[in-house]
Amino acid sequence: MLSWVVRRTRLPLLSLRCAVCRAESATAAKGRFRVNANGKLLDVWLLVRCVSCDRTIKLTVRERAPVSSFDPADLHGHHLNDPDLVAATLLDPWFARRCRFTLDWTDAWTLDAPTVPLDGWPVQVDVTFDDPVPVRPDRLIARRFGLTRAEVLGRVKSDIPLKRPTSTGFTFTVLADD
Repeated sequence: MLSWVVRRTRLPLLSLRCAVCRAESATAAKGRFRVNANGKLLDVWLLVRCVSCDRTIKLTVRERAPVSSFDPADLHGHHLNDPDLVAATLLDPWFARRCRFTLDWTDAWTLDAPTVPLDGWPVQVDVTFDDPVPVRPDRLIARRFGLTRAEVLGRVKSDIPLKRPTSTGFTFTVLADD
């Protein structure tokens, strides 16, 4: 059985309309939080930048929250602009839904896979994900095996739909060409 791993190479772009230039992409490449104190209440924002006009956009992480409601490690991470906390916040589906953006994973991931054997069909492959990168299994398999997507649909057996994007691990078998 071969083992493939889908890994993030950088943070994905955000599909988010800029209020100034109306561009539809923003980036969190610098990965910064802004923490603002108002008495005993804190506001925390994730700062992202428009890729066209470089304007800063604030995405609310926490608003008017008592200091005691924060996990001390998270609060410290917000103050230090911890890259892992930035990535976890950005990849959180609840946060994306609340702030009304989607993630654009184009050129933000890579597939770590051993070379495909030319003999010894059928080939069984286990795919795992380090981050929730949505990929279409038929495109992934076609690119790695050098097949057309029609050939993939005819030769690949899997327990998941091959034409629907997934970001969870799956296993498939590529049968020999008839």
